[in-house]
Amino acid sequence: MTSTKPAFPAPDHDHDRCTADAITHAEEVCKQRAQKFTPIRRQVLQALSSSHRPLGAYEVIDELARSMPRPAPITVYRALDFLMANGFVHRIESRNAYLACAHDHDAASLVAFLICERCGSVGEIPAAPVAQSLTAAARASGFAPRLSVVEITGTCAHCQRAA
Repeated sequence: MTSTKPAFPAPDHDHDRCTADAITHAEEVCKQRAQKFTPIRRQVLQALSSSHRPLGAYEVIDELARSMPRPAPITVYRALDFLMANGFVHRIESRNAYLACAHDHDAASLVAFLICERCGSVGEIPAAPVAQSLTAAARASGFAPRLSVVEITGTCAHCQRAA
């Protein structure tokens, strides 16, 4: 993830470019890994890329149903599992929702999600130092951490300026 990009894009940014970047990134990674980027996986990623807000699985189904026969929930959940396993989608735990991601994250990198309570957009920032501190504290107490998710709610700069 590049640190020069803002966590929250400007409200008037070229969102079609974001979607195209997410799809292109997924195509390239799948090709490198010899994995299939099936039509349903592509469609689920496009639905999630339609905004910078996380969508629940049934919201993804509703979005897909606008342009194709309504997919079965298991079909969408399988696509989401694939997209998450490959780093194309993040799960926002507190919202039980999913967010498209076009960044390259290595296995050791942790991001923190910044969730705007006003507009619902989600940004991500690098959080490796936080993750290292939390992991060290957990291990010092005899706990073996498996997953760490950092979510911070508040108000994005765009909403603060608009208020």
